[in-house]
Amino acid sequence: MAISLQKGQKVDLTKSNPGLTQIIIGLGWDVNKYDGGKDFDLDSSVFLLNADGKVTNEKNFVFFNNPQSPDGSVNHTGDNRSGAGDGDDEQIKVDLAKVAGDVSKVTFTITIHEAQERNQNFGQVSNAYVRVLNEASGEELIRYDLGEDFSVETAIVVGELYRHNTEWKFNAIGSGYQNGLAGLCKDFGLDV
Repeated sequence: MAISLQKGQKVDLTKSNPGLTQIIIGLGWDVNKYDGGKDFDLDSSVFLLNADGKVTNEKNFVFFNNPQSPDGSVNHTGDNRSGAGDGDDEQIKVDLAKVAGDVSKVTFTITIHEAQERNQNFGQVSNAYVRVLNEASGEELIRYDLGEDFSVETAIVVGELYRHNTEWKFNAIGSGYQNGLAGLCKDFGLDV
């Protein structure tokens, strides 16, 4: 049975699941009734960060236009432009054994594409979540439901995998940003 996390909670991933290396990060959301006349497109992105919390190489920013990290450890499986249907809207496959030694954290985000131009924000989104699955068995190990804490935000850092000695842990972050993907990139050391 999956461990259900609250904002700010941290949980061990590999210590309690010996031998686990290949996982899937599933991200999902629903768009509330929206009559703005424009499509509502949410995107998941991944930042592979060093000990200082920065991306050392722009290729360590993984998203639909750069679907794989240079070390082959993170693979974005594709862009869902509507969020329609049940289950995960987007998935990222992570091979923990391949994560480069200089990467301390693997951070997962959800942003709203062209949020400012389309006058959209996370107040119009519900049922957002992130979950961690064992890729081999499909078993859900960790789930974090983000709740309805957001209003004007256009980007959310949903969670992160981080190294703790030789093990990997998961941190449920749930921090919103009002300046979208550009703000996340700047905070993580990328020029956009």
